[in-house]
Amino acid sequence: MISRRSLIMTSAATIGLAGGLAGLPGLAHAADTTPPATEGPRTLGSPSAPVTVQEFFSLTCTHCAHFSNTTMPDVIEKLIKPGKLRMVYHDFPLDAVALEAAMVARWLPADQYYPFCSALFASQDSWAFSPGVNYTDQLWKMAALAGMDRPTFDKAVADTALKNWIQTQQVADEKMYNIEATPTFLINGKAQAGDMSYDEFVSAIGLTG
Repeated sequence: MISRRSLIMTSAATIGLAGGLAGLPGLAHAADTTPPATEGPRTLGSPSAPVTVQEFFSLTCTHCAHFSNTTMPDVIEKLIKPGKLRMVYHDFPLDAVALEAAMVARWLPADQYYPFCSALFASQDSWAFSPGVNYTDQLWKMAALAGMDRPTFDKAVADTALKNWIQTQQVADEKMYNIEATPTFLINGKAQAGDMSYDEFVSAIGLTG
């Protein structure tokens, strides 16, 4: 896991995850002509699922990326698609890079939030950690692949109100749930920090699949 104190932070095929997830319950299908509710909830799965897990994550956290890349595909196929689990996502950026990435993600329609975050995790090394890379330029390339135009992108990275909202929510979550590291999962009201394999995740949430 990455502690909040250690402030560190693909391709079109990866962005194509949006198409594969489009039919999942809980992914709002906002009309393209309607501005996204940037401060609204971001979820994956049916609201009627018997189990809800909240995840607090940073888009520059390598352990969050590992969970997204290796565990979430099975979680989606075996738990979310069958209606057993609903995920609720909380932006918990560990640095300015992750904060800007979260802002861009929230300016996409709600149904593209998770696919875009998943794509950022899959390509984290190239946009967040490459020496000499301008991360804003790299985020723009990823956002363009997701269908965002440049004026919208510029509004997203300049959205001071959204930035303040994310940071305010982060402070509130940190105090309420004692979040000290990412990823942290809120399971049955109890915070559990750290990357998990699929089997560990299933055990932690008390489901089979």
